[in-house]
This record gives sequence, C-alpha cells and structure tokens, in this order.
Amino acid sequence: MNSTPELTLENFREGLVKRNPGEPEFHQAVMEFAEFVIPYINANPKYLKAKILERMTEPDRTIIFRVVWEDDAGDIRVNRGYRVQFNNSIGPYKGGLRFHHSVNLSILKFLGFEQTFKNSLTTLPMGSGKGGADFNPKGKSEREVMRFCQSFMTELSKHIGQDIDIPAGDIGVGSREISYMFGQYKRLKNEFTGTLTGKSLEFGGSLIRKEATGYGCAYFMEQVMNHRGDSIKGKVCVVSGSGNVAQFAVEKITSLGGRVVTMSDSSGFIHDPEGINEEKLAYIIDLKTVRRGRIKEYADKYNCKFFEGEKPWSIKCDLAFPCATQNEIDEAAARELVKNGLKALAEGANMPCTGEAINVFLDAKIPFAPGKAANAGGVAVSGLEMTQNSIRLSWSREELEGRLKDIMSGIHKQCVTYGIEEDGNYVNYVKGANIGGFVKVADAMLAYGVI
Repeated sequence: MNSTPELTLENFREGLVKRNPGEPEFHQAVMEFAEFVIPYINANPKYLKAKILERMTEPDRTIIFRVVWEDDAGDIRVNRGYRVQFNNSIGPYKGGLRFHHSVNLSILKFLGFEQTFKNSLTTLPMGSGKGGADFNPKGKSEREVMRFCQSFMTELSKHIGQDIDIPAGDIGVGSREISYMFGQYKRLKNEFTGTLTGKSLEFGGSLIRKEATGYGCAYFMEQVMNHRGDSIKGKVCVVSGSGNVAQFAVEKITSLGGRVVTMSDSSGFIHDPEGINEEKLAYIIDLKTVRRGRIKEYADKYNCKFFEGEKPWSIKCDLAFPCATQNEIDEAAARELVKNGLKALAEGANMPCTGEAINVFLDAKIPFAPGKAANAGGVAVSGLEMTQNSIRLSWSREELEGRLKDIMSGIHKQCVTYGIEEDGNYVNYVKGANIGGFVKVADAMLAYGVI
C-alpha cells in the first residue's frame, strides 16, 4: 500500500512560493498558519492524503476586473477591482471589500485566507472571500465616490449573491460606500436581498455592526483573563489605531474596567496616563469620523504627550490591543512589551504582529490572541445580519450583544481545546485558533470528496 510522505514546512513553503510568486503578505499568513497545522496534519493522515492544506491555500477563484469612472473634472479614471473567493466549504463566501491604494492580490489573498478560519471559528455557516480596489476614497467628492462604487458594483454583481458571496466593508469601505454599492446591486438585479452586509439600519443593516470587531476583541481578552483567574478590570491598556476597531475596543475595555492610555494614527500616538474616558473617546470619535483630524489634536486639547512618528509599544502596560494595520509590532517592539510587564495581547487588526514578534510572546508564555480569533466579532455580527435579512427580522441591541459575547466565548473554548499545553497551564492561542479553525473546514472538504 502506498504511504503518503509527511509534509514538511520547508517543502510546503517551496511549493507555495512557486505557485504564488511576489506575494509576501500571503506567504507570511499561510506560513504562520502552516507552522502549527502541519504537525496536526501529519498526525491525522486523512488530511495528509487528501492534500487538504495545499487545497486550502488555493482560492476557489480569483476575479480581477477593470473599473472605469468619471471624476468631477470630467476626466476618465481607471482602477483595478478584485474579488478573491477563497473557500465555500461551510457556507457562501463572506468577507470585506477594501478600497485603498495599497490593495493588491497578495494582500487580498492573505486576508481571504485568514477569513477562512476566522469564519470557521464563529461556528456560523460562512465561507471566506475578500475583495476591493486600488481606489482611495480619501480626498474624493461624494459624487466621485458614488460613481466609483456604482461602476465597481456593475462588474462585481455578476459574481455575488445572498447564496453565493456576501461582501461587507473593510478599510475605505464604510456605510456610505456599502449604500452606494447596494443601491446599484438592487437596480441591476431588481431584487432586495441581503447580498451585502454592513448596510445602514434603514435598509437591512444590523445594530452593533460597527462596534462588533472592537467589542469582540475586548470580550475575547476578558475570556483570556478569566481563564487565568483575572480580568481586564484595573489593567493599564495600550491600544493602537483610532479608527472604528480601536474606538469601540476602547469603549468596551473602559466599560469592563480597564484604563486605556494610548491611541494612534499614521502620524504618531498620544499617551494619556489618566486614561481615555467616555468624554475623551467621544472627542476622538468626532475628530476621526467627522472632522477627519489628526490624533495630535487630542494631545493639544487634553494636555498630554504626543509621540510623532512612533507607535505606542514602548509604554508600560498590562494588556495590548494592536488595532491599526498589519505588521505594526515587530520583534523589537514585542521584546519591549515583554520587558515592560505585558500580561496578554489581543489582535484587533489583521496580522498586526510579525512572525518574529509572535514567537517572542509565545516563548515568554504570554497569552497571545491572534486576529482570526480575537477580531472575529465583526464577521460574526455580519453573519447575524445575514440571518436577520433571511428571516426578515431585526434583533435588539441587547440580544445581538449577547449573541456576540456567546460567539467570542465559543471561539475561546475552541482555542483552549486545541491550544492547551501538556502542563495544563499555558494556552497557545495561535495553535488553538489555527487548528480549531482548520478542523471544521477540512472535515467539510473531505466530506465532499476530491473536488
């Protein structure tokens, strides 16, 4: 009988890079996952023989298209649009759309790959996808954004649907952009279905959707601390970012009794040792979402320090919540956090810690909650929005928040099940989240046969 040779990290990486040249973000995401999953696959030959990991790292399809629109000066502009439909083994494709000048295939494949296991961990019936365009809404007029969104959706509409692929928002795509795209989809298809999530409440959106990622991250950290016989209460917390995820992470951390002392944007970070209370957070939300100002204005108003061009990881803290962007914590920053007494970290952004940084936290036995677990709250409530649209009902804020807490608790339990170390004391949340997310998708793929 032929036996399948064991998978090695080196051989797998060689094949991955050969098939996907010039895609460093995708390589990083896959290899960080593979490091923990390959030993599990080798110990379970059914996954090895079926080449499940190789199949999982190849999207079902990648759609690339031209987006032509007219600016306010009457000039024709051309952008590139994408939709990566990664895996629909456990449900229709689900994942955000990102409008940003940095968007490329590598970034979207990394995000779509991560989404596979994030969605699996929620236990909701959602596959994975990601998409967007190299279009930046910043500096564009309302009418320019509208025309771009309508042109983008004219092509994307051919590939999505409530039982096929349900996009949502991401960086550069908020309720305004979702509204323009949903309106165009509705005109083209002559139907009113829940094909997009993140919609406004007036036409099928869900309560607490904008809060969900930040709230979920705080809830997950509370589970991590509770598992260790502790809580967020009384802890000094550093948060990076000042966008949607960071704002609502700060709100929920504060309500759980933590003291958040930092927030940031691309220009630097503020350090407020007294803590960012409800009044100060309201100022930041207005500053960033209405006036589109810089975080330095907070330092000027509340007489605290602003660190230009720096990130907040040098500040002494108990808990850290990177909520800005990928690879914002490198090995040096991780070592600084550990030296300063870090007790735990939860990723609010997607892949904000480099592989080297993650190893620093794991070597120090510091609980490290990866994004696929800690920031799954956003897609969880998107899934709940899909359910509400399907049954033509809207749940209350209290019911939705209760469901979100239960989902984050369930994710934590999966991480403990697959990540608890032999001594029973330390939970490797990276291992737990990766294997926990893998098993459900892999078993579904096996059930379908070789397709």
